[in-house]
Amino acid sequence: MIPVQLTLKNFLSYQQASLDFEGLHTACICGANGAGKSSLLEAITWAIWGQSRASSDDDVIHGGSEDVRVDFIFESNGQIYRVIRSRRRGRGSGLDFQVKSENQFRSLSGKGIRATQEQIHSHLKLDYDTFVNSSYLRQGRADEFMLRRPAERKQILADLLKLNQYETLSTKAKDYSKQLKGQIEQLSQSLAPIEEQLKERVEIKKEENEVIADIEKIQIIQDRDRASLQNLQSLDSQRQTWQQQMILRQTQYQDLTKDCDLLAKDVAKVKGDISQLEELLNQTEEITTGYNELVRLQQEQESFATKFQTYQDNQHKKQKLAQQLEREINNINLKIQQTKTNLDNLQQREAELVIIINQEEEVKASVEKLRSYRQRLDHLDQLQLEVSPLFQRRQSLQGEIGQAQARLNAKLEQNQHSSAQFSTQLAQVPELRQSVLNVDSKVRELDKKRVRKQCVEEQGSERKELRTRIEAEQKNYQQQIAELEQKLAMLQTPDSVCPLCDRELDEHHRNHVIEKTQNQQQEIEQLYWLLQEQMSSCERELQELRLEYTELNQSLEAYDNLLQKRGQLEAQLENTFDIHERMAEISAESEKIEQSLTAGHYALDLHEELHQLEAKLKTLSYDEQTHALVRSEVKNLQWAERKQDRIDDAIKEKQRLGEKKPQREEEIAALENSILQLRQNSPLQQEIAACEQSIQALGYDRDRHNQVISALRNAQSWQLRYSQLQAAQQQQPQLESHLQERQNALQERLKTRDERKGEIEKLTAEMENMSDYSGDIKLLEAQIRQQRQELDGKIREQARLGEKLTQLKALEQQNTENRKQLQYLQKQQRVYTELTQAFGKNGIQALMIENMLPQLEAQTNLILARLTNNQLHVQFLTQKVGKSSSKKNTKLIDTLEIVIADAQGTRAYETYSGGESFRINFAIRLALAQLLAQRAGTSLQMLIIDEGFGTQDAQGCDRLIAAINAIAPDFSCILAVTHMPQFKEAFQNRIEVHKTTNGSELSLVS
Repeated sequence: MIPVQLTLKNFLSYQQASLDFEGLHTACICGANGAGKSSLLEAITWAIWGQSRASSDDDVIHGGSEDVRVDFIFESNGQIYRVIRSRRRGRGSGLDFQVKSENQFRSLSGKGIRATQEQIHSHLKLDYDTFVNSSYLRQGRADEFMLRRPAERKQILADLLKLNQYETLSTKAKDYSKQLKGQIEQLSQSLAPIEEQLKERVEIKKEENEVIADIEKIQIIQDRDRASLQNLQSLDSQRQTWQQQMILRQTQYQDLTKDCDLLAKDVAKVKGDISQLEELLNQTEEITTGYNELVRLQQEQESFATKFQTYQDNQHKKQKLAQQLEREINNINLKIQQTKTNLDNLQQREAELVIIINQEEEVKASVEKLRSYRQRLDHLDQLQLEVSPLFQRRQSLQGEIGQAQARLNAKLEQNQHSSAQFSTQLAQVPELRQSVLNVDSKVRELDKKRVRKQCVEEQGSERKELRTRIEAEQKNYQQQIAELEQKLAMLQTPDSVCPLCDRELDEHHRNHVIEKTQNQQQEIEQLYWLLQEQMSSCERELQELRLEYTELNQSLEAYDNLLQKRGQLEAQLENTFDIHERMAEISAESEKIEQSLTAGHYALDLHEELHQLEAKLKTLSYDEQTHALVRSEVKNLQWAERKQDRIDDAIKEKQRLGEKKPQREEEIAALENSILQLRQNSPLQQEIAACEQSIQALGYDRDRHNQVISALRNAQSWQLRYSQLQAAQQQQPQLESHLQERQNALQERLKTRDERKGEIEKLTAEMENMSDYSGDIKLLEAQIRQQRQELDGKIREQARLGEKLTQLKALEQQNTENRKQLQYLQKQQRVYTELTQAFGKNGIQALMIENMLPQLEAQTNLILARLTNNQLHVQFLTQKVGKSSSKKNTKLIDTLEIVIADAQGTRAYETYSGGESFRINFAIRLALAQLLAQRAGTSLQMLIIDEGFGTQDAQGCDRLIAAINAIAPDFSCILAVTHMPQFKEAFQNRIEVHKTTNGSELSLVS
């Protein structure tokens, strides 16, 4: 990745900034601490990967702004790309990825930010972690690697190489191996009971043959009894036929009797209705006279109603006109009142303006005083611009000196705390060992329960599959039973045919088919109830398994915590091995820090710069208190300008008010004249008079109208009686005809009833000569039911034995499958055990580190030779002789020792000076960066060095610069970040960053 252009808007300390990298091969980003140097680098990582040092997305937005936008153009693999990332405070983010094609950018963005980020990773072939560990050399990373114990360096190297994925695979393989082991134990335990059950097959087959012989005997006896029952049922059927005929005749006789009674009642009712109609017809003359008087009153009412409507319309119109006249007068009165109020307000405002104008002289004096203070404030502001950077630098220097002292004190306190902590850890070693043993014992017990839990899950799955099969068989039996019931219903009809050949059946064959179908139905019902019992048993077993599974789950809730606790305890126990060496190192370092603090030998350059800065501030003689007093006076006198503006406005407004007063007085007089004209001779007044004349000419008499309405209300009853009279004249012929029909029907029903009575007497005489076989039939039916129950019991026994044989056959097949499954699981368990070792720390991970270390050592020595003029050399040792080894038995342990040699020989890393240590760290860190870039599948085209160059003397700085220039051909762009003047002067191209009141600003110096 080669940067081309970076544009910032409201990012961290920047408001608006743009940086063109065109032509920059080796450059220095310089500026004071806190100016915004690192923010430029954070902008690149935030634009491409959306990650920065900020704790949340909104923290990258410049203070006081609502949105942020970073536009970064770069070159990768011969293509020009552009990334635009933006965000609004408290809202969503935006991301656009483009590629340059034919002198214009074309979008490569996906659907959503996540898809677009994947596109960027795909084209760049570099993720954030690889970038910050390769291209971006952050301060302190290599030093951290060197100061760690040898046993911890391998883990840091594994983290940089991202070998944790192999550790994850090893853990998964180990978990799979444990699961397979549990399944193997479960299968092995389940084989023995199955083989014991298979031995019972011969005995069950013998018992089944005996049951079949008993069933055949019972069926022979049952066939004989059914033949006798059939003969008796045939004789009894004839007697029942005569009995049904007699019941039918008795029912008909009772129905005819009821019909005769109903017809007699109907005849009496019709005669009564005819009598009432004749009484009403005798009053015809009286009803007609009353009805004619009603018609006359209705006509008179209609005439009065017409006049009343006209009267009402005129009255309504008169009221409406009067209301309209009153409204117009009220509106004019309201305008008069508003105009008078406006006139009063004008007079009151004029008085207020006079008061304001009288303050003119006093205000002019204050304005002149304000102008004098403002001139003095401008001079002090100009002086403040000169001294503000000096004050800021003084504060910065004081802060840096305090930080240097605080770092030394903090390091001293940390060493004292570490020594006390190491002593406490050494005292806790026996207790830790016992805790590890206790926790490991609990984990082993829970491992057994996990295996049992898997067994319970598999047994539950088997029971659920059995339940599903039983439900399917029950459904099949229910369908068969329904088909047989339909077949029986068809066979019991008189004209039934054979269900197979569609031929007509005689009585004997139909009874045989019915009996065979009923037997088949009973057998299926017995099988269905047997399945129901199996279903109940299966449900009980499932409930027991659920309870056991719940108990196991509750027991295993602490399993993960115990594993974590065991790992923590083992890690604590391992950390106690090198405590004695660390305590000696910390003691020496603490003594050195105490000497520096006592003598004050720290941050010497900062103390010198602070002394020079204090002398310069005295020559400027700027007094911040005087500046504040003048600013306060200016602020206090600003009211005079506002007051002068108000006086000028008051003079102009007073002139306008003098012009408006006569206009308002003329408007009031005109409105009062309008009211007088409306009351005397207006069109509305003339219309009201015309309405009053129309009402008088109408001649409407309200009293007479009320008398007619009352008489009409009293005569309304004649309307109903007249309607009843007309209905009676129409109904009289119909009722007489209906009476004749009812009388004829009554005579016919009486004749038929007598005939049915004779037939009943004849049937009763014939029934007395026939025998009753119902007792013999019930006895035979009881015997057959008893035989059926005994037969059903034998059939259930046969079905139970058959089902058991079927289950034994399924068990035999399952036993064969289980043995095959056991062999397969044993093979898989061996495979995952080998994978656990291969993916572990002593497998692929160790092999990759072993293969990478020679390259790292060679690359480090190549860079270190440039930095030290071939004076220093490093060597990485991955194994050393253990402390418990003897001459006869040499034991090697894994480690990662870094041996450093100079012209006098090898010595410890801590004995080298700060400048030498930095050069060693820089060489190792740069070598690691190049190797990480190669592993990521991309070339390391860009290098950012953000290390602490303060430890280097003039000669060390020259060598570092020479080393950077020496490795420059290997990179397309190198950026070095520093605030040291002597270091930045060595670069021809510099990106200088300044902090201003409008945020950070940058400039390019060549």
